Amino acid sequence: MRGQTLVELLLVIGLSAIILPALLTGLVAGRSGKAQQSQRLEAVTILKETEEALRNVRENDWNTFAAYQSICPCHPEVSGSSWILDAGTETINGFTRSVAISDVERDASGAIVSSAGTIDPSSKKLVITVSWDTPLPSSIESTIYLMRLDNITYTETTEAEFDNGTGTAIAVTNTSGGEIILGGGGQGNWCEPGDSILEELNYPGTAEARAITAIEGRAFTGTGANASGLPFANIAISNTNPPIASIIDTYTNVSPPKTNDVFGEEDYAYIATDENNGEIIIIDLTTTPYSRIGEFNPSGNNKGMNVFVVGNVGYMTTFVGNKFRTFDLTSKTGFRPQHGQVELAGIGNSIYIKGNYAYVTTSSSSTQLHIIDVLNPASPQIVGSVSLTNVGGRDVYVNDTGTRAYVVTANSAGNPEFFIIDITDKENPFVIPGGTYDTGAMSPTGIRVVPGNRALVVGESAGERYQVLDIGDESAPVRCGGMDINVDVYGIDAVLEEDGDAYSYIVTADANAEFKIIEGGPGGQFASDGTFESQTIPIPMPIDDTSFNRFEVNVNRPSQADIRFQVAVEQAIAGSCSGVTFNFVGNDGTNSTFFDTAVTTGTESFDYAIPTAINPGQCFRYKIFLSTLDSTQTPTFYDITINYAP
Repeated sequence: MRGQTLVELLLVIGLSAIILPALLTGLVAGRSGKAQQSQRLEAVTILKETEEALRNVRENDWNTFAAYQSICPCHPEVSGSSWILDAGTETINGFTRSVAISDVERDASGAIVSSAGTIDPSSKKLVITVSWDTPLPSSIESTIYLMRLDNITYTETTEAEFDNGTGTAIAVTNTSGGEIILGGGGQGNWCEPGDSILEELNYPGTAEARAITAIEGRAFTGTGANASGLPFANIAISNTNPPIASIIDTYTNVSPPKTNDVFGEEDYAYIATDENNGEIIIIDLTTTPYSRIGEFNPSGNNKGMNVFVVGNVGYMTTFVGNKFRTFDLTSKTGFRPQHGQVELAGIGNSIYIKGNYAYVTTSSSSTQLHIIDVLNPASPQIVGSVSLTNVGGRDVYVNDTGTRAYVVTANSAGNPEFFIIDITDKENPFVIPGGTYDTGAMSPTGIRVVPGNRALVVGESAGERYQVLDIGDESAPVRCGGMDINVDVYGIDAVLEEDGDAYSYIVTADANAEFKIIEGGPGGQFASDGTFESQTIPIPMPIDDTSFNRFEVNVNRPSQADIRFQVAVEQAIAGSCSGVTFNFVGNDGTNSTFFDTAVTTGTESFDYAIPTAINPGQCFRYKIFLSTLDSTQTPTFYDITINYAP
């Protein structure tokens, strides 16, 4: 029995050792858990009070609220009848509370992101922490976002609004409701030629003028329909508005040749003819009457189709044999020797030389453009070709930087006749996707591109024979204007005068006025860079300072152009922005930086945060910096929207 009792006693002791600690722990935990829960509830109350205090500080004055970021961690406290924030943490009945304030970044769509975004000066992130040590060390945390409640926007977009600003080497246009482009000058508007011909000139004889090139003050023309007229006429253009055209002198002979093309310089003219012993005739313009002083006569029974001259080298194409040839012009007199030649896919209908390359359109229905390396004139080499449509190429123009070729072809029903070709890689040229335009019933004969992102296309057969295309969006050229000329137009050139006037010269089938002048602009005079400074933004003058938060712009920036921005926020003087000196800054708040853009495809938007360092203020202006490497391309500024909070 004693042994059994001992066993029972040991069993009771063992069970007690197991159960009693658990019971005691539960009792203690229950008592402390109730206390901990009570502490947590009080902490939540403090946290909610802090959130409301922060909202109150925000509503009193956003600028003051945002400035508190520099003293945090901080805490709210009552000052007078309102809340303020004070540096450091605060202990209340054993609870410690603190507030951390930080910037908010947003992506292009406005969504909040943790990094790689743009700082939004109208939003702040707040992390509130309440901690306590008894009965157990613990804390709770809340993250909230507070934003300015009174944001307002102002948009500037019309021609009248831009006219209130000032600019250098820029033009304010109204093609799309108001825009700013590079280049001043030009009394007209390329897109609105109306029905006005500034000047007309009638050639002696009955032949139709078919060829033209021009320089400032001069136009060089030749007849091409037959040999019954003047092979060549040198036309003087007065520097007046409107200009006056008059024939200085002409070239002819007993048996005048048919002129297919002409190229003119100050002292010499070169005409491509159907004369077998002088496919290229060189004419001396320094003496009168004009005389033939030299020629290039390639071997074989050829006809000269086109001619172009750069320095001491001439370039021509022939009808027979479909040849492209180079010839020597170190002297202008006598029979000029050939340098080299290369065979084309068809008859060479047009030549344009830019740098070390010749761009030649052909009559081929499968290869309308050749790119020929002419660095060594003795050995020209075709390095690239482009197939455009099922009809022959007519004319070609190349931009200043040699990165774009603009080609027109004969009419192709239901297909485009105008093409923008990327020639950056000469061996792999390609039509820019979408960079085409259907000229309708007109069959194009000529193309020129002028400043302001405008292409001038002329033609024959039917339809509108003088068309102006807006090529600012290379992926979607559109007609922006034109002129109904009731006769065929056979050629075009454009001149930008030193004083800023802009004209196109055309030759037509009008028997009484073969030569015509059309005024263009704006952007007539080429400007490689220009600036525009806005008016002081006409917002109501606030009693308190205004914070300017963000601005968004809509621009078109072609591949060879650039457009950048700076902004200025200043204090008013005696309640007025009149007389204020504006200090323009870029994205880091200094005047050495800019708000930059990227190359666009058509019109695109760019959004920027205005530096907090220059805020707040009462007077706001923006400044635009436009530039280009290419006279045919300009950036275009359409509008700006400014977000501010008084």
